Amino acid sequence: MSKKVKEKKPRIKLGKLEKREARMGYVFVAPWLIGVLLFLLYPLGQSFRYMWYNIRITPLKTNFIWVGTGNFTQIWLENAEFPQGLVTYVWKTIVEVPIIVVFALMIAMMLNGKIRLKGFFRLIFFLPVIIVSGPVMNMLVSEGASTIPSMNTQTIVSAFNTFLPLKAAQGVGEIFSNMIMILWYSGVQILIFLSALQKVDPALYEAAKIDGGSGWECFWKITLPTIKPMILLNAVYTVIFLSSNEQNELINMIENAMFSGTKEKGYGYASAMAWMYAVIVTLIVLLFFLLLGSKKDAYDRLVKKRRKALKREEKQLKKIQRRNRRNARKYERAVSSNKYRTYDGSGDN
Repeated sequence: MSKKVKEKKPRIKLGKLEKREARMGYVFVAPWLIGVLLFLLYPLGQSFRYMWYNIRITPLKTNFIWVGTGNFTQIWLENAEFPQGLVTYVWKTIVEVPIIVVFALMIAMMLNGKIRLKGFFRLIFFLPVIIVSGPVMNMLVSEGASTIPSMNTQTIVSAFNTFLPLKAAQGVGEIFSNMIMILWYSGVQILIFLSALQKVDPALYEAAKIDGGSGWECFWKITLPTIKPMILLNAVYTVIFLSSNEQNELINMIENAMFSGTKEKGYGYASAMAWMYAVIVTLIVLLFFLLLGSKKDAYDRLVKKRRKALKREEKQLKKIQRRNRRNARKYERAVSSNKYRTYDGSGDN
């Protein structure tokens, strides 16, 4: 028995220039890796450890008292504001994200057209991202700049209350009252949509118009399928932005619990709140991913279906050929053993 010898693949040695480029690649990636380890993974592990303890900070040392799931039960049984805030956050996020993404897509399509002062209008829509942040946003909100004074939100709430629960109707009214602030958050999404729209081949639109396609059909058949990955990207970005925004009540609630200084609250209590909040945010991101995630193209499905049909036909053909060869061998053996006599025309059977 001869042993099969595995063929070793020849190793390709890198040249000096390729080795240098590889080292420089590691150098450029190293700051990001260090930042992830120090400012993301380590704080995550630390907060995951903290949420099982009641942490008391003294001048001498930090005391860790094991409470297990006590922080979670305390939040759900004694702190009624946090569960209500989670429900309100989920409802507002699910409603606000489509509004922001659709508004950003509409503005991006208009800015991508043939208009004058295109750069100026792009600057106007992106300017709130730079200016309206941090203390400036808090000042504008306190002065009422994020609301529409002439809008009667109570009428909107009463109108939606006819076919929606009261909490849902109040959430819709709050969204309408803060519509200006919501639309301020669409600057980055507009830029992402603009970059995606500019990469669409104009020849596709020309061919569609030659075939008699309208603008609406071009949007549904060409524009929307092309920028579908960017829609998912903008939806996920909007969820993360709204979840970590300084105007988010849950963020302020977690921060106040962390620095409350009481015996019941503290770093462990705030870490438990933060992890529950992170789980809710992850579930919302997964929801939008399932709704907007890339699905298999219909053409690809037809191609795979056709390939499977061809494979079945080939198997059937091979099966028929094997059966014919088997019958032919049987017939030859039968003739050779004189089991059958042929009729030769002489009258003998």
